[in-house]
Amino acid sequence: MIPITIFKDQTIAVFGLGGSGIATLEALAAGGAKVLAFDDNEASREKAAAVAGVEIVDLREADWSSVAALVLAPGVPLTHPKPHWSVELAKEAGVEIIGDIELFCRQRHEDGQDCPFIAITGTNGKSTTTALVTHLLREAGMDVQMGGNIGTPILALEPFAAERIYVIEVSSYQIDLAPGIDPSIGLLLNISADHLDRHGDLTNYARIKARLVGASEMAVVGLDDRLTANIASQLRLKGRAVVTISGFGNERAMMAAPDGVLQSMEGDFLFNLDQARALRGTHNAQNAAAAVSVVRQLDVPPAVLSRGLISFGGLEHRMEEVGAKDGLLFINDSKATNADAASRALNSFRSIYWIAGGLAKEGGIETLVDYFDRIEHAYLIGDAAEAFAETLGKKGVTLSQCGYMDVALARAVEDAKESDNAGKERVILLSPACASFDQFPNFMRRGDAFREAVQTYLESGSVPVDPAHGG
Repeated sequence: MIPITIFKDQTIAVFGLGGSGIATLEALAAGGAKVLAFDDNEASREKAAAVAGVEIVDLREADWSSVAALVLAPGVPLTHPKPHWSVELAKEAGVEIIGDIELFCRQRHEDGQDCPFIAITGTNGKSTTTALVTHLLREAGMDVQMGGNIGTPILALEPFAAERIYVIEVSSYQIDLAPGIDPSIGLLLNISADHLDRHGDLTNYARIKARLVGASEMAVVGLDDRLTANIASQLRLKGRAVVTISGFGNERAMMAAPDGVLQSMEGDFLFNLDQARALRGTHNAQNAAAAVSVVRQLDVPPAVLSRGLISFGGLEHRMEEVGAKDGLLFINDSKATNADAASRALNSFRSIYWIAGGLAKEGGIETLVDYFDRIEHAYLIGDAAEAFAETLGKKGVTLSQCGYMDVALARAVEDAKESDNAGKERVILLSPACASFDQFPNFMRRGDAFREAVQTYLESGSVPVDPAHGG
């Protein structure tokens, strides 16, 4: 845990008591703050009540004149679709509203200035890139802490120590609550339409993402979409230090991967990504280019980088190879919660038996039409099934309405085994292009359910189907 001492003896309100919220309570209390905590969920309040030094108080009844700051959990609406009631109360009282990333940044200025802070954001690929940067640095023998929007909440990481490196995945929600974010190295991978219900429109969403690299000592920015390319150009015009990266052969990129060969503009690094099984696909070429560019700023030798790229095992739920049997390869890409994310997996394979659907994002799967010729059969689940069927049907894609994932997996296995593509790699791909909340609490549980069902098939030769789901 990183004790937050900058608010010692001051009153701090905390709203939102999930995983990061509890870590925030513990860090503030350990640093000597008087902490008032609340959540709309009673079970969350009961859990937080066990944290020593924390008072559970309905913030609607609190004396806001004594509150120095409101620390808001990233999942609580700050602006759109409308501010949460706690936000409105804080604004009426003139109280600043911040998040746990901002607490980390301010505390780092107090007692962690010798600790490099690598902040990574982007619509897609940020989790894989965060994990890859961490892996490469650890391969080089460095002391690394990884967390933020991936895994461990930032304030639950080990405290500041000389030369300890913090590799932090940062979402747009978290950036919005971190006005003072100023990483040593800021990485912006890409920007596409996502979370517009929380940020209003794409312009505002891009502006928030750009703040992370705009305030960094060294910016690493992707060139593979118009918005990030414009941000890189604007930073350069301001005289900022910028490293540009691409998953393609972009001649303007300082690190690119034409045809899957990762190489620097200077010619001092060359690596064939075919050697890194967990980094297949153009999207992972961009992730690799980004990670290597970041790590090179910390003087990691090329031989260590190559070794680390080969040994990287990938990320759970992101093009995760679950197993293979009967000529079938099973891929868990449950983290693909929008069409742009799903495009990365669809572009990485052919002869695909695609399990898709859930709670659809804006635009559905219209943008995936260029990948439809890779799909042997689509198996549709969840609330989006009917809309997806209409889009796919117009383009002549063979499909089945399955309702539930276990039914979809069972039918996909049956169809793939009976196909006339026995000589090809047949891929059964869960890449939903949707949020999970219609049938699962989160994308992790959805991916776990897929993995568990596949494991049963690998062991027994059959896919378990809940009788309640028909099939």
